Amino acid sequence: MRMTTQKQLLRLGLFDAKVPRYTSYPTAPHFTTGIQSNDYLQWLRAVAKDDTLSLYVHIPFCHRLCWFCACRTQGVRNNDAVTSYLGTLIDEINRVADELPDGVKLSRLHWGGGTPTLLQPEQMTRLAGAIAARMPFAEGAEFSVEVDPNECDDARLDALAAAGMNRASIGIQDFDPKIQETIGRIQSFEITKEVSEKLRARGIHSLNTDILYGLPYQDNASITATANKLVSLRPDRVALYGYAHVPWMAKRQRMIPEDKLPGSVARLALYDAAKEIFLAAGYRAVGIDHFALEGDGLERAAKAGRLRRNFQGYTDDRCETLIGVGASSISRMRQGYVQNISATSAYLAKIRGGELAAARGHMFTAEDRLRARVIEELMCAFEVNLDKIEAEFDIVPMDLRLEQLRIHQKFSPLTTLDGAVLRIVEAGQPLTRMIAREFDTYSVDAAGHSLAI
Repeated sequence: MRMTTQKQLLRLGLFDAKVPRYTSYPTAPHFTTGIQSNDYLQWLRAVAKDDTLSLYVHIPFCHRLCWFCACRTQGVRNNDAVTSYLGTLIDEINRVADELPDGVKLSRLHWGGGTPTLLQPEQMTRLAGAIAARMPFAEGAEFSVEVDPNECDDARLDALAAAGMNRASIGIQDFDPKIQETIGRIQSFEITKEVSEKLRARGIHSLNTDILYGLPYQDNASITATANKLVSLRPDRVALYGYAHVPWMAKRQRMIPEDKLPGSVARLALYDAAKEIFLAAGYRAVGIDHFALEGDGLERAAKAGRLRRNFQGYTDDRCETLIGVGASSISRMRQGYVQNISATSAYLAKIRGGELAAARGHMFTAEDRLRARVIEELMCAFEVNLDKIEAEFDIVPMDLRLEQLRIHQKFSPLTTLDGAVLRIVEAGQPLTRMIAREFDTYSVDAAGHSLAI
């Protein structure tokens, strides 16, 4: 049966395709410079009074640059650049807050990077205090931070706990020492376990972790060993991401030996091996690449049909407005997307000049909104009900149902079509991003995206 499915996946092009991850629609390559700070100002001012928001704070610095990483980060040797950036970041937070109506509160706050935990404890306290002074937490809010176990001592953990952090996210990638050395990320199981225990001792019981499949030298034995070690830590949720090898975009990835990377068929086997470990350990599969314990927010959202997808991946956050601050950060407003200048120096100059740092973005069309919902439903639930979708929108593209029929005919028998409901069967779920692409009316340049598996 598995061999038959693999032949079907091969026939449909899974092992060669490069497609978007669809954490937004349209995807970031389609943002243009037609959206600037004046647009962003107007969109901020249009936020409803007493609305709840999500806030993403980008810390772009690392003391060491991991070779596998394609995030927008830069290395620093001391704290001077971080201190300078932090002051300007707080200025941006205040500038954004000045444009928001009174009464807005945060339902989600996330510090990402880079390495947010390279901040000194007093800097963490200062940043958290500046945010709370302008955008206080709503009841039941979630405050999460990306934690690097190599960059997080007791003083930092104490500062984060005191600031209200109630969810931590730990990147692991792989516990195999040879693989760690090859990707430039040394992080032992022992230090990861120690920091996990220290987090929980401080009352931070919600723990996210993520690992990668498709790394150099990885095989089924090594990823099975890593997955078994990971589940022994009992994180609430696990993200199992495919390594995206894009050295033309992330020059540091040229340090990765390409001849040691597993091929696409092997990547699928790696994913399946880790997935089996997580399911056997009591985790529930959520979307295409997440696993969560019963009672976790993602698990509850998936069960209730409330799972969403944004720039952080899968989320149970229902906010319509996500504000990003910091260099390269992206905001999702009701009207469209806005992205800050990516270069840190240019970002600093803009904010210090009294302006916002918006450099590009996209204003939604009515069809964008509808297709975004279609794609999100596929990515979150592996099915889309056009009767339900069309009832939410005033515009209905005349050819949407014909598109759905064409897509089913193309991907059958790994999809089913029951009236207005297109479903991806379990064996076909590795094709989800490819099927989502079929509903994407924007051009998709494969060179700018990662492997479909």
